[in-house]
Amino acid sequence: MLKINVRGENIEVTGAIREYVEKRLAKLEKFFDNTADSTAHVNLKVYSDKTAKVEVTIPLPYLVLRAEETSPDMYASIDLVTDKLERQIRKYKTKVNRKSREKGFKNFEFAPVADEKEEVEDKKFEIVRTKRLSLKPMDSEEAVLQMDMLGHDFFIYEDAENGGIYIVYRRRDGRYGLIEASED
Repeated sequence: MLKINVRGENIEVTGAIREYVEKRLAKLEKFFDNTADSTAHVNLKVYSDKTAKVEVTIPLPYLVLRAEETSPDMYASIDLVTDKLERQIRKYKTKVNRKSREKGFKNFEFAPVADEKEEVEDKKFEIVRTKRLSLKPMDSEEAVLQMDMLGHDFFIYEDAENGGIYIVYRRRDGRYGLIEASED
């Protein structure tokens, strides 16, 4: 059985909400042969404008399922995020199972579902364009400025101080994030 860890920010997680989350996420168990070691991390947030955001992360061997949804109603957000996770699994099930077998990952494949027709078309992750870039040393503020001037959602640069490779990106909330690339 999938373990579920529910956490609330600016909201008290009541028994009713916890039960609803568990009931909705239990629908996903049919896709897994073994969920004994898996934990779904559910984060419920309520913002000052009364919108409700639900984030679900399910770390699995060799794969992380993640989805988030925001709506004016907490229960609707839970429904939306569960539906999104189910669509992700259905869409990528065949590809993930094939890669799992190719790489020799033991005990990780999505289970076949009786009511589901096997996907005939296995969509290719086709790379349609390749770009080369030379990284200019700069600081994060200049990188954000460059990104905005280019109208992009992310920008890769070399940090002028330490020579590290960084990526600045625009978050959904309009603010900016920074990713530091490491060789680990």
